[in-house]
Amino acid sequence: MQIRKGQGPGKLTRDEFGRRFLKLFDDPLFEVEKPAVDRLQDIAWSAYQQSRKSPVTQPAGEGYADPEYELSVEWSETRERLVRAQEKQQDPASPSRVLVICGAARNDKTCPGENSKTFRLAEVARLALEAEAYEVDFLDLSLLTSEYGRHIHPCKACVSTAMPLCHWPCSCYPNHSLGQTGDWMSEIYERWALAHAVLILTPVYWYQAPSCLKLMIDRLVCADGGNPDPSSTGGKKPELAKELELAGWPYPKHLAGRAYGLVVHGDAAGAESLRRSLADWLENMGLLPSGNQAVLDRYIGYYEPYATSHDALDKDEAIQEETRNVARAVAKRVRTLRAGGAEPPDADLKPPRQK
Repeated sequence: MQIRKGQGPGKLTRDEFGRRFLKLFDDPLFEVEKPAVDRLQDIAWSAYQQSRKSPVTQPAGEGYADPEYELSVEWSETRERLVRAQEKQQDPASPSRVLVICGAARNDKTCPGENSKTFRLAEVARLALEAEAYEVDFLDLSLLTSEYGRHIHPCKACVSTAMPLCHWPCSCYPNHSLGQTGDWMSEIYERWALAHAVLILTPVYWYQAPSCLKLMIDRLVCADGGNPDPSSTGGKKPELAKELELAGWPYPKHLAGRAYGLVVHGDAAGAESLRRSLADWLENMGLLPSGNQAVLDRYIGYYEPYATSHDALDKDEAIQEETRNVARAVAKRVRTLRAGGAEPPDADLKPPRQK
């Protein structure tokens, strides 16, 4: 089988690597430790030259296609947390839990120095869910812009080479040799797995989802057909993954059956199209709608100045109540699902096109 090659660049030169590495230490405060930084640079260069993606590994063990395959310890720990999270989520005795996601990139702890309207609406939704006696896990994606060391690295589209090459959870990161560490998704996967429902609130940025939200969306591709056994593909060997897919891949939907709700807001354009694309994405993963009032797109301060947009939200009591209704509808959907009712009428039908 032909594996197409030729796009990727070669290794950086020693000088270019050093220039990029030292950008981490531009602050004059580091000058006092320049000899130590230089020693660290030499170590980092050695790791880069050796392509030490996952320097700490252990044999995969029982239950994997290749028990002797050296699995990343970091990946294995994330995988174990996901298994435990899924078991807890499916336990009838566990409390009903909703993951409320604030998809805006701004907050008051960094520029621009003011809360987002999305955050305020997310708080409205949180309080409404807590009033229904639901456990709420609040995921604020603006921490990517305002908190030290927060990263969601971009998806590398392994799935486009072959579905089994996309591992659940994602094994592309961390990559220590490239400095791609501290990946927040290892925690976010677990939070999705624990939830009985997901409620996403987001603004429109240039007709699209904010980049912090889109990063998470892309990295969740492994939840829709991803391979829970990296040893079956020898890690990232495309030829093995292609053979697996062509032999017949089941495309497991790891987050299917959870309910969802959406609140999308804008100030001039794009809210309806973003709401539709988010609903399509969630349902493609197997999440279940919670009714017409659980998917909302609205404009706050339509074509009014940005400077008064929070004032516009203060006055718009209707969108605040509509947001509460989204939360209430999601809560009702979860109650029904956990009681064993309202199974989708097509649940037992196998799609001829699973991709």
